Amino acid sequence: MKQINNILHILFLTILLFSSFSLDAKNRFPKPEFETGYVQPETVLTSARAVILEYLDIFMLIAALSLITWFILKKRSRKGVFWITVFSLLYFGFYREGCVCSIGSIQNITLALFDSTYRITISAFLFFILPILYTLFFGRTFCAGVCPLGALQDIVALKPISLKSWLEKTLGILPFIYLGLAILYAATGTDFIICKYDPFVGFFRMDATFMMFVIGGLFLIIGIFIARPYCRFLCPYGAILNIVSRFSRKHMTITPTECINCNLCESSCPVVAINKPTPLKDREEPETAKRRFILLSLIIPLLMLIGGYLTSNFHNNLAIVNPKVKLANEIYNNSNYGVENTEALEITAFNTSGQKIEALYEEANSIIDDFYIGSWILGSFIGLVFGLTLISLTIFKYREDYTPNKATCHSCARCIDYCPVKNENE
Repeated sequence: MKQINNILHILFLTILLFSSFSLDAKNRFPKPEFETGYVQPETVLTSARAVILEYLDIFMLIAALSLITWFILKKRSRKGVFWITVFSLLYFGFYREGCVCSIGSIQNITLALFDSTYRITISAFLFFILPILYTLFFGRTFCAGVCPLGALQDIVALKPISLKSWLEKTLGILPFIYLGLAILYAATGTDFIICKYDPFVGFFRMDATFMMFVIGGLFLIIGIFIARPYCRFLCPYGAILNIVSRFSRKHMTITPTECINCNLCESSCPVVAINKPTPLKDREEPETAKRRFILLSLIIPLLMLIGGYLTSNFHNNLAIVNPKVKLANEIYNNSNYGVENTEALEITAFNTSGQKIEALYEEANSIIDDFYIGSWILGSFIGLVFGLTLISLTIFKYREDYTPNKATCHSCARCIDYCPVKNENE
């Protein structure tokens, strides 16, 4: 009955997510003014970051990943993890101002795959692939304290509380939705929304808008009580590492040897990623669980079809964010063409560029078609994630010990200090 209630909760909240998926197509940015006597200053091109400094970033990433992995798996030292966290926050966060960022590199990789004219830097590629490789072998040690966004949230997690299991599972779908949107917008050359809406980069660079400062501040305040809210419920790169970490060859363990079931670690994890022992008496009939598992497995294609269909209905709303689609839409719908009004100013700018309207329309229609296909893929992906989440609630795993959940454990090593079982290396 408890599993059924959890499934109903997730179904209800997911319907709400889909129903609020539409984007506001209105123009949120002020139009430029023309013929005001303003003289545009000469453009100054910023020189590329020196190659030696780019290699320094890569070296620092490898060093930080290697050290924190050693502290987690070999030394089992929360103190060591904490100091790597501080270093990463200072270097990758405030000194490098959150760039190059492994999270944002998702967009660079995507654009490079879909646009042959785009050249990705070696640092962006390595910042994307190296944490994934470390995660595949050692679990989410990157999330533990190398990622500056995670490092900042880990430091402020002072009084974390636990969320209901069904709410945790439902909110856990959001990073996959965000990942799909980020890939869609990057693949169509529309925008890098991960960087644009990064809640913490404003603190690193001290140049964000007031609203982004407010959003970042709210995340940090919430993070005092709900640990790592961005990592757990929004981070698209975390969604990738969530999948990869399930197959990690080695992973942090709570105890170095045999678990004595003392329960001391039970409430130590700030992200609620500890699997508790499950008594056999709580196990339901195997045939019942098997039937439900088969039923949900058969439903997954239907969920993917529904997700693709629902999302494809919003492809125009998604595409309107693209600058070329937005401009073509304004020209097409503007009934006062040539009149000096708010709508006509952008049109005037386009008209002076010498480009043909027909060519703009053709390009905009091509982009909209890409969004239609992409929204089908995005919706199907969301349906797949939702279906797999439902299936995960039906699987009963008998456990005798307290163990970290490989997918959701951020390897912060806080639980290690609570375990009374030690070895000679500790």
